[in-house]
Amino acid sequence: MDKVNELKEKGNNALNAEKFDEAIAAYTEAIGLDGKNHVLFSNRSAAYAKAKKFAEALEDAEKTIELNPSWPKGYSRKGAAAAGLHDYMKAFEAFNEGLKYDPQNAILLQGRQEITASVLNFMQSQGDIPMDIDPQHTSARGGSKRAASPTPTAEPAKPAEPKVEDMSEEERKKYFAKKEKELGNGAYKKKDFETALKHYNAAIEHDPTDITFYNNIAAVYFERKEYDQCIKQCEKGIEIGRENRADFKLIAKSFARIGNTYRKLEDYKQAKIYFEKAMSEHRTPEIKTSLSEVEVKIKEEEHRAYIDPAKAEEEKEKGNEFFKKGDYSNAVKHYTEAIKRNPDDPKLYSNRAACYTKLAAFDLGLKDCDTCIKLDEKFIKGYIRKGKILQGMQQTSKASTAYQKALEIDPNNAEAIEGYRQCSMNFQRNPQEVLKNAMSDPEIQQILKDPAMRMILEQMQNEPNAVKDHLQNPAIADKIMKLLESGIIQIH
Repeated sequence: MDKVNELKEKGNNALNAEKFDEAIAAYTEAIGLDGKNHVLFSNRSAAYAKAKKFAEALEDAEKTIELNPSWPKGYSRKGAAAAGLHDYMKAFEAFNEGLKYDPQNAILLQGRQEITASVLNFMQSQGDIPMDIDPQHTSARGGSKRAASPTPTAEPAKPAEPKVEDMSEEERKKYFAKKEKELGNGAYKKKDFETALKHYNAAIEHDPTDITFYNNIAAVYFERKEYDQCIKQCEKGIEIGRENRADFKLIAKSFARIGNTYRKLEDYKQAKIYFEKAMSEHRTPEIKTSLSEVEVKIKEEEHRAYIDPAKAEEEKEKGNEFFKKGDYSNAVKHYTEAIKRNPDDPKLYSNRAACYTKLAAFDLGLKDCDTCIKLDEKFIKGYIRKGKILQGMQQTSKASTAYQKALEIDPNNAEAIEGYRQCSMNFQRNPQEVLKNAMSDPEIQQILKDPAMRMILEQMQNEPNAVKDHLQNPAIADKIMKLLESGIIQIH
């Protein structure tokens, strides 16, 4: 969760600095790590709203409410986003709903007041006031002359319900279906899934053409971990949605839920297929993140499936045979395959390093030596191989250090003793060669050209104890160590 908090703070700072795209990216990455955190969706909704991306802001606000239905800020986010889309009725309802949880919330009260004023001002210019707006909530600056003065005990007027008897048969079906869905949503929020299912199924009986009802039933099955039923409902919803030209966002939601279901079942390849289908309908940061996550899982599975120590041993033996014949290129191929089959065996990297040494591919050999040492710090062969490669690269000082590491593990190791002896003799017999090799290194040249370093070296020569003080400075210490390794200077 430390990473999530770090990303959230990064997003907050970007939002305060009005870097909205950067804030959205940070919150999205955090949501990928903690998809149940309502605060992250709320913050990203604010960032989308600031960036004038009100549709995305509304989607995140609704997700915030879904995750924490009693949190007032979710409703204020929804109201602000809906207002940005000029859906004033939805904004008004959102602010009203939030006030049920916190009647004194200043942001919700102000939001409702401003929305009411906006609508009334508009309707005044049209010569009418919509019946769904409560005139008692009109602001002073946008007030209507038709607004009644509220009494201290007055209850807010409820929007008038449409008369069922005045509806057509089709309108009645949709009306009752919507009512059942709302009852189902209420039960779902309370985690009363049995009741939610009852109402969602009743909604389908009234109106079997709405994909939303199938999606909602699938959500219930997902929460109840009835994954097969969840997938079936999503598939049915997609079929119904296609037939009735449903919004592509709703179809994408069905595909994404199937993807999440397969992810829960740890069938990552199927999950990938459905996340890709969802992306083809409607690209969202959440789906993109989910797709990336399952692709990582697929690679991990493939990597684990390929590991086979027995086959690795077979490949190693084949590599040994080619090495003995002097066919180092083919030996490398078999050692490489062995490493793929068992990437945690340091001996395999050591063997391949020996091949690279014979092929004069010193950089690759050195990398393999470092890997086998990392896998097993007590693997003496890794240090000896490293020493030999460094000798071949004319880096005598570093080779000497590698042999010293080997001798710390086994003071009697003959190869390490001989390698260290050769390095010591090289220092004693070829000082000009040591200097020549060192001066061919651009980094050494740069250090010796630095006036400050030249003064330090002169001081060290006159005052040997001064080296202790200079080594306290990390930057100077790194340069002194580089000169020591190259053989340019020695400290006795």
